[in-house]
Amino acid sequence: MMNRVVLVGRLTKDPELRYTPSGAAVATFTLAVNRTFTNQQGEREADFINCVIWRKPAENVANFLKKGSLAGVDGRLQTRSYEGQDGKRVYVTEVQAESVQFLEPRNSNSGNRNDNMNYSAPREQDNPFGGSNNYQNQRPQNQNRNNDYTRMDEDPFANSGQIDISDDDLPF
Repeated sequence: MMNRVVLVGRLTKDPELRYTPSGAAVATFTLAVNRTFTNQQGEREADFINCVIWRKPAENVANFLKKGSLAGVDGRLQTRSYEGQDGKRVYVTEVQAESVQFLEPRNSNSGNRNDNMNYSAPREQDNPFGGSNNYQNQRPQNQNRNNDYTRMDEDPFANSGQIDISDDDLPF
């Protein structure tokens, strides 16, 4: 048997973080995932998929993702049921995420974020991937952060002229 779900989409609202009575963290969020085709009016539709993640990754999701964040989710589909207030059985199908990948820089301008957000270098305990960040200097506030990234369709060597490489430097 196989039950595997891989999704890439944007959060529809900030994740909700809760704790079980035993202290386990659980975060819930909804991911909007675009369909690969358009409807009869030529509009692209999206599916809104409920996701759940547990323990330390749940805390990371709640701390680092916000409404509009682009995220990748890897997990499994699960259906659960409970008795509603009207006494009827309610069924819920959701993705039990095993991992969530943050697919944008923390302060990117996705969704409805403010372009003038202040940047401060994250502390080691803020790093969701563990380890040290090795940041030497903190960036000035309100600096244009897009200068740090090269667009995929831009040639990073376009203005640098000729590149001299010795045959000894080649790996073949």
